[in-house]
Amino acid sequence: MKQDKLFAKLSHVDAPQIKVAPPGPKSQEILKYQADNESSAISYAKGMPMAMAKGKGATIEDVDGNIYIDMFSGAGVMALGHSHPDVLKASHEAIEDITHTLDIPSPIRQRMVKSMKKILPKELTRVFFGGPTGSDAVEQAIKLAKFNTGRYGVIAFEGSYHGMTGMALALTCDAHHRQGLGPLSPGVQFLPYPYEYRNPFGCPDEDLQLQAAENLERVLSDSHSGYLKPAAVILESVQGEGGTIIPAPIFLQRVREICTKHDIVMICDEIQAGLGRTGKMFAFEHAGIVPDIVTMSKALGGIGFPISAIAYREELNTWPTGLTIGTFRGNMIAFAAGSAALEWMQDNGVIEHAAGLGEKCMVKLKELEAQSAIVGESRGLGMMLAIEMVKDKESREPAGDYAKLVRKHAHLRGVMIEVGGHHGNVARLLPPLIITEDLAMKGIEIIAGVIKDIEDGKLS
Repeated sequence: MKQDKLFAKLSHVDAPQIKVAPPGPKSQEILKYQADNESSAISYAKGMPMAMAKGKGATIEDVDGNIYIDMFSGAGVMALGHSHPDVLKASHEAIEDITHTLDIPSPIRQRMVKSMKKILPKELTRVFFGGPTGSDAVEQAIKLAKFNTGRYGVIAFEGSYHGMTGMALALTCDAHHRQGLGPLSPGVQFLPYPYEYRNPFGCPDEDLQLQAAENLERVLSDSHSGYLKPAAVILESVQGEGGTIIPAPIFLQRVREICTKHDIVMICDEIQAGLGRTGKMFAFEHAGIVPDIVTMSKALGGIGFPISAIAYREELNTWPTGLTIGTFRGNMIAFAAGSAALEWMQDNGVIEHAAGLGEKCMVKLKELEAQSAIVGESRGLGMMLAIEMVKDKESREPAGDYAKLVRKHAHLRGVMIEVGGHHGNVARLLPPLIITEDLAMKGIEIIAGVIKDIEDGKLS
């Protein structure tokens, strides 16, 4: 691929290099300090025990000198990888000038808005910056929908992950995140998402996408369904933490039609799937639709700077001055980094690279699926890839223990991934979009080797 030569300069091309079995002694010391002083809620450091020292492109070096292929990218945050020189240059220049302005405009902020307007559908004319996380974007999107409709209910989908704050958490399905917290925000109701491998309707798989969409029409049209007309329907254009569940275009198209028919605000959560991750700037573009509101965060900061935003249609721009605010909605460093990243992505064919390399990765992952008795399904779109682990293909019994073993031993061999899915049995691959074909294939080969060893009973 023509971009490989350019992108190879951004990473350690000779990764992975494991010099001492992780976690090495220096990592162990820092991990112990963390365990003794930080919250018990720490999670990633337990699944992949290490202390990071520095990153370069699609590679990470720990404090013991081990170099890993990063196929996690901070849960999709590092779209352009680590330490991207152009993005760092822009952020350093911003630090020299001004770092925080609330919502008072500046040339840096103006450049960010202009960069976003270039990538957004023309129908989404307005941009609002909230707090620094994706949860903040979701909160603002729901608030905007409620304010405009005068209704309070929200319909979301099973398998969803929308964030960890009040309303965002109420829209998130994972019982692990909700357990022990009591009632969350009222008015949220869930419908099945078209998860073909674990078909929630029991209908023929070829009918599932329309069945899932028509179920939305059913509950809205039936006065005895228990569903009042909501302010919004929110969905991930591709579900992330739910296990990389990819809907067919017809599902999103039909949901768009239903929301329009019933005068309901359609919100597409693109916090993880957006900004090039799926081989399109936004994942909803695969269906040829435009939502009423889109949420953005994660990759919007280019290389990890915290930022979130929503974009929405002009007719929704009804907020009175100061109705919704937030202290950290004026982070100039994040704006400078974000605009530089978006422009670099477009100038250097990053999205096209993600699309083409994703197709090549899927060839390898489908070969793995065919060869392995414990890989139920490999699936993916662009650089959003997944391997669903099962006890056996006939029963499709979820194998969460196998997925955790894949993460553990891939890490020991120099590849970082994460685990997700309804049953914690999906190995998820979210590499930086600038990963080279060589590094991506090396990573998949290592993961395939781990899965083979699990299947052969060699790993525990």
